[in-house]
Parts: sequence; structure tokens; C-alpha cells
Amino acid sequence: MFDREAFDKEKEQDIQNARSDPKLMQKGLDFLIHADKYKYGYYWTWMGLPIIQMPEDIVLTQEILWETRPDFIIEAGVAWGGSLAMYAAFQELQGYGHVFGIDLTIPVHNREAIMNLPVSHRISLIEGSSSDSEIFKKVSEQIPPNSNVMLVLDSNHTHKHVLEELKLWSPLLQKGNYIIVSDTVIESIPVQTHRPREWGPGNNPMTGMLEFLSSNTRFTSVNPFTSRSFSSYNPSGYLKCL
Repeated sequence: MFDREAFDKEKEQDIQNARSDPKLMQKGLDFLIHADKYKYGYYWTWMGLPIIQMPEDIVLTQEILWETRPDFIIEAGVAWGGSLAMYAAFQELQGYGHVFGIDLTIPVHNREAIMNLPVSHRISLIEGSSSDSEIFKKVSEQIPPNSNVMLVLDSNHTHKHVLEELKLWSPLLQKGNYIIVSDTVIESIPVQTHRPREWGPGNNPMTGMLEFLSSNTRFTSVNPFTSRSFSSYNPSGYLKCL
């Protein structure tokens, strides 16, 4: 009855069928657009800290963690720290690894909440710009060659900044590693008048990522994680290193 091989084959076929259903894909996007007016992505926590993601993206991220078992995770954009808690908790379970959280400003109360986690010994917080070569040097010097590295870009969402991040940090990744380019959905949704930002359609992580991919053949957005992004902040934003 419980045939895992048959289950997985059926699942893959179901995914292909779902991706081929334009009405379903549009409904997924419509839900995200409508729910965003009520800040749906702000509803969730990990180990008590807000993790500002769609539930779908949280699950996909933990699947990447399980598949790749990263030695180091670099996240640009700390916010409340819930995602750092998730990465560090996973690394605690696997028995090794470290997380670097980079942000221009990390308020004292956020820093204290993060460093009071039972897995905080696996977390380093760094204030500065994720497009700064000095910040890159500070972090990369702590990562031995041929390490498994996962990169999450969730800070400034302008085209220019995301492109600079990708060019700066991507050389650290090796075959099988992943970059998560967050909030690529900005290209597909109306301008957020309820939350004014300097980014929007035509100037966002998706456009920056596409320019990066146009000249960098080491990475692809074609993989099993991207294929299941139906109501995701990160459509096509799961990049696998080839």
C-alpha cells in the first residue's frame, strides 16, 4: 500500500498537471495579491520569532535544507530573525553548520531575541550592506573552500541591489547548492500602494535575477522547488548551481 516510488511518480505527474493549469496558477497569484493587503506573510513564526514568508516558501526552504545539508547559510535581510532560527535549528539537528545574518541595521531588541535562541551559537549577526565587498570579505574568510553554501537574498529588493548581491556572493556556491532570490513575485503583482516601496514592476528581484542568469550559466531556475511555487513570494527564485 505504501509504495514510496509510486507515490513520488504520481506526485510528479500531479505537479506537471497543476503547472499546466493556467486557472490554478492564476488563482494562486490572485490569493497572494489579495492576502498581501492584510499582510498574510507576516502571520507566521519560527521558534517564536516572526518569519515573514508564505507558508509554501517556508516548506520549500526546509526541503532544500534537507536535500543539501549546508555547512554555511548566508542570509541578506534579517528582519525579525525567524528564518535565521529555522536555518540554525536545522543545522543543530544535523550536528554542524553556521548561519550568517546580514542587515544594514539590526535593532538591539531583535538582536537580543535572536541571540537568546537555544541555537544562537550557530548564528552570527553582521551589520552592513550585503552588496559591500568588505562585508563579503568578512564572511567569506570564515568559509573554507568547497563548503556547501546556501544563499538567501531578502534585503533591498531593487534590481541593482539584487544583481550586485548575486554577482558578489554566487562564486561561493558549488554544484548542487541553492540561492533563494526572495520576492521575485514583485514583477507579477500590482504596485503595492498600501506599502509604498522603491521597487516594483520592472525594478525588482526578478528583473535583477534574470539579468544575472542571462550571463551566468552556472545557475538555473529549472528544478523541483521552482516547479511547486504556486502561491509563492519567490516564483522562479530557487536557483540551483550546476
